[in-house]
Amino acid sequence: MNVPELTEDENLGLYQRATENGAEWWRVSVADRPENYRLEHGVDDGHGTGSVDIDLVVDAENLRAKLKKWRREGFAIDTPDAGDEAGAAERVAFMPELQRVAALASAVKRHLPVEGAGETVRIGRVDVPYGVDNPLVPRVNPAYLFSERFNDIVEDIVENRRVMLIGHTGAGKTSLIEQVAARSHHGVLRSNMNGQTTVGDFVGFWTVKGGETIWVDGVLPTAMREGLWLIVDEIDFAEPSILAALTAVLEPHGRLVLKEKGNEIVAPHPAFRLFATANAVGAMSQFRHLYQGANLMNEAFLDRWRVYMLDYLTPAEEADVLMRTLDPHMTRVLATTLAAIAADCRAAFAREDLSSAFSTRRLLDWAELMLRTGDPERAAGPAIYAKVSPEDAALIRGIVRHHIAPAA
Repeated sequence: MNVPELTEDENLGLYQRATENGAEWWRVSVADRPENYRLEHGVDDGHGTGSVDIDLVVDAENLRAKLKKWRREGFAIDTPDAGDEAGAAERVAFMPELQRVAALASAVKRHLPVEGAGETVRIGRVDVPYGVDNPLVPRVNPAYLFSERFNDIVEDIVENRRVMLIGHTGAGKTSLIEQVAARSHHGVLRSNMNGQTTVGDFVGFWTVKGGETIWVDGVLPTAMREGLWLIVDEIDFAEPSILAALTAVLEPHGRLVLKEKGNEIVAPHPAFRLFATANAVGAMSQFRHLYQGANLMNEAFLDRWRVYMLDYLTPAEEADVLMRTLDPHMTRVLATTLAAIAADCRAAFAREDLSSAFSTRRLLDWAELMLRTGDPERAAGPAIYAKVSPEDAALIRGIVRHHIAPAA
């Protein structure tokens, strides 16, 4: 990291970081000699910044080296006003206190019984209770990569939170839930809010069969009764009547009232879980113009969900997925280059230079066909170019050629 030229005002102050033993800090002030700085070190004792255990004077060059080291180690500068010493002490104390109580809460949680838990499977760093095998359990993708950032989502699933995943098309929102379900043997129902799904499809309807009028459950009561995981895909395209039906069951133990069936109450099975995915909700609302037809969602509805924003895999993660999926033929050199191409295409999409997203699924399809043909351009025809506009195809072709030199 480049450190700018030192000025008296810019680099003076208190540099702090939270550690297991408390808040560690360095204070930088001007020394008696010109172009020299006084460095004091200490650890918070719970009553302010604590006592000084290191006190030295360094020149500007040595301070630059110290600043680089502190930044690598996670120190951040805090320069409060002179009358804000009490506030500074509170800020110094907050993170160690939070880490202490969070560790205690985590230890307690590990010893609490999980509702409906028997045998479990470890996914990431979370133990997930097994469900009962049925035909709706998704297939396991052995190459699927559970990123560290997914642990909070998996823990919310165990705790029966209502989870909404937002992000661009192809970011892996639905596949994350399906792969957790696949490894823990839970059946999954998906309901896509594509404009064709009616409230009858979702909640249920009366029909005539063999001269008899019968009730047919929709996907929501079916999942609730049978203990399935329900994914409401593209919930930002759902009809208001569907959202109204969902609101009743958004609480962890919320019940569904079937008014059309004489106000029958459907209580959720302990294994029932509810998920939603969206492209243009909350933090993604700035991209609503890219997803024509997406509806606004009010904060009261969103506050009933834990909302996680999923971005595409990093190039390093995507290279790992390519190698694991196409082992043993995909090499590190090939995988790294292909992941870089995908990253550049996504950057172009974010800039709105491209009108279509570049999913990991599309990248894997291209790579698989490339290994068969030995020709990136030929493989890109059916895997990429035929799926996008001529303008997008031309831009993607340019990105590919930037990374892949023609064969000699």
